[in-house]
Amino acid sequence: MQTNTLLARDVEGYIVDPEDWSENLASELAAEEHIELTPDYWQVINFMRGYWLENKVAPDVRHVVEHLVVNEGWDKKTAKKHLFDLFPYGYVKQACKIAGMQRPRAWSTG
Repeated sequence: MQTNTLLARDVEGYIVDPEDWSENLASELAAEEHIELTPDYWQVINFMRGYWLENKVAPDVRHVVEHLVVNEGWDKKTAKKHLFDLFPYGYVKQACKIAGMQRPRAWSTG
């Protein structure tokens, strides 16, 4: 298993280069946040990774919510609640970090 201690990380623990991300690393980063990744988490993380690979930028919360609306058939309020139930300490703090995004500079920590 790859250990995240060998990867360059910023002072907040985000990996410096999203290209270094792996599923094993995601599990390690999740464990640091006291999260065990289940299929619900992977659905969000895999969408975020795909979005990043296509756009080279972290997806905004609204993109992830829209993904859940389209793929789960939920309304936006339910999708957003689900996302924040998965990542109770915030989308940027937990979801972006686990998905291997650099910390978005202009975003709040919500």
